[in-house]
Amino acid sequence: MPIDDVVLNFNPGSLMILNVVLAAIMLGIALDTSVDDFRRALTKPKAMAVGIAAQFLLLPAVTFLLTLILSPAPSVALGMILVACCPPGNISNVLTHRAGGDVALSVSMTAVSNVLAIFLMPLNLAFWGSRRSETDALLQSVNLNALEMVVQIALIIGVPFVVGIWAARKFPEVAAKAQPWVKNGSLVALLIFIVAGVSGNASYFVDYIGVVLLAVFLHDTVALALGYFCGAVTGLNEYSRRAVSFEVGIRNAGLGLGLVFTFFDGLGGMAIVAGWWGIWDIVAGLALATVWSKRRTRKAVPA
Repeated sequence: MPIDDVVLNFNPGSLMILNVVLAAIMLGIALDTSVDDFRRALTKPKAMAVGIAAQFLLLPAVTFLLTLILSPAPSVALGMILVACCPPGNISNVLTHRAGGDVALSVSMTAVSNVLAIFLMPLNLAFWGSRRSETDALLQSVNLNALEMVVQIALIIGVPFVVGIWAARKFPEVAAKAQPWVKNGSLVALLIFIVAGVSGNASYFVDYIGVVLLAVFLHDTVALALGYFCGAVTGLNEYSRRAVSFEVGIRNAGLGLGLVFTFFDGLGGMAIVAGWWGIWDIVAGLALATVWSKRRTRKAVPA
């Protein structure tokens, strides 16, 4: 069976659980975020602009070019574009810390990027997904409604984000104690969910993983390299480049997976790309962070 005709098994109850887990991840990010993080973003406008532009302008465009070069099945290509349009995952902050990068910049960028993604993610997906007739046909087949996607993303990202920042400001001691449990627990829950989803559709993954293995490997490598390259050509120091690299290279594939099942009925290529990306992204990120951790860089001196 062609991968574009495969539909993964996923019941509505599981989708609700996934959305709760994704919301918990955002709550964990928000509990570790404050209004000062947004103010701090204003003190580093160049680094923030480079990171935001790389995520929301360059990465989707480069991903589209990569789909033209690899010419994968339409559902795989659309899955790659969807992942590229996702906001960064909270593990980017952990990896930046391990790599000896600018953690404050990483946290600020994660916060700003997730807010922007509420509106930019649907627009990017609709724009780049419609550039090829094959992927545009998939978008048309599900009658993708950008407004519905904005609402869905707002519920998963926006609401828990606002609640988390409010709780951190109103009850700082409680938030500080709860944050590690919520952040780490939700990440573990997401990994368990992805692994369970893969095992529940093991036959499909075994049959088609070879189709997406190279695509995800190259896509993830390009995303990590793009962030670092953008930092280098714009004159950011090594300390900031590492943060930007992880902010661009680490995508919230879990959110993408949830959207695949919500709007695309678990379309095979898209679901397998998002599911495998969620696993490989962490492996590749940890490997890069470990290499960089052995080559420490000095922190930039504030002006």
